[in-house]
Amino acid sequence: MSHNQPSQQSESSVSLTHQDSEGRVKMVDVGHKEPTLRVATAFSSIFAGEKALELLKSGTLAKGDAWAASRVAAIMAAKKTADFIPLTHPIRLDSVRVDLFPLGKDRVGCFATARAFDRTGVEMEAMLAATTAMLNMYDMVKGVDKGARLEQTMLVRKTGGKSGEWLAATAQIGRVEKLATSRGKGTPKDPCDEAVLKVNFGLESDAHGGDWHRQVSLLGVESIEKMRNKGLQVDFGSFAENIATSGVCLYELPIGTLIWCENGVVMQVTQIGKECHTKCAVYYKAGDCVMPREGIFTIVLAGGPLKTGEPFVALKL
Repeated sequence: MSHNQPSQQSESSVSLTHQDSEGRVKMVDVGHKEPTLRVATAFSSIFAGEKALELLKSGTLAKGDAWAASRVAAIMAAKKTADFIPLTHPIRLDSVRVDLFPLGKDRVGCFATARAFDRTGVEMEAMLAATTAMLNMYDMVKGVDKGARLEQTMLVRKTGGKSGEWLAATAQIGRVEKLATSRGKGTPKDPCDEAVLKVNFGLESDAHGGDWHRQVSLLGVESIEKMRNKGLQVDFGSFAENIATSGVCLYELPIGTLIWCENGVVMQVTQIGKECHTKCAVYYKAGDCVMPREGIFTIVLAGGPLKTGEPFVALKL
């Protein structure tokens, strides 16, 4: 059974852990469990309206810095989860990470990750953090657009404990295998192990960076291997890709998919493949180019450093 899909159980086989033998609500006894590393990531979003989003992006919202206030609100909420959700356990959190970003022309998105070494999971901490961030964002923008509204909150991924890893059905896990930049367009890129992604631009110092819909190019190592198996002498960057990945079939991702990296970088898929009207230096060097068929392009919604080996989650909205 795929780890993307929770197991299906008959109604009679489900054990209601929050009820005793007489059907009364109880708090689960976790005292016998061994502590393990628990990590959970949740996603939430809000419709803020175009005017409010422009004010948020420009930093001119009348109420002040909504990004900072929402991040702090989320962290505070995660630490108080047991006060709000009656049957959860007080957990000593090791960290709470909150990544906020503009989403389209009128929305705000949030990934919240809670981490703890404890006897029980931190799914509720992550979900409460993400939801509270968006509630606080609503409070900040409601004076601009009273039609603002929370759209969704969902658990994306959780690890640790007896049940191990769980991943939402709309999510996939991948890994950054290599980064690459170039000084000129239409040329192979120079591989590197670390780069900085800038919002509304792409990779720093890359010729393809800019305020357009193809800021970052990605290609799977699986696609590169296809070319190698044909006898082509190609390396990372040979197809002008900025990021080589593994674990996710990139060209099957729908446009709009979010790519969230654990260090906080967030990208959104804007184009699958491309049409090459003329043969470029990449084609003549490699003898073929898989990028037009299997490469994808993204914009950068939240920036930061990105390194080789960094895991990421592709979330279909």
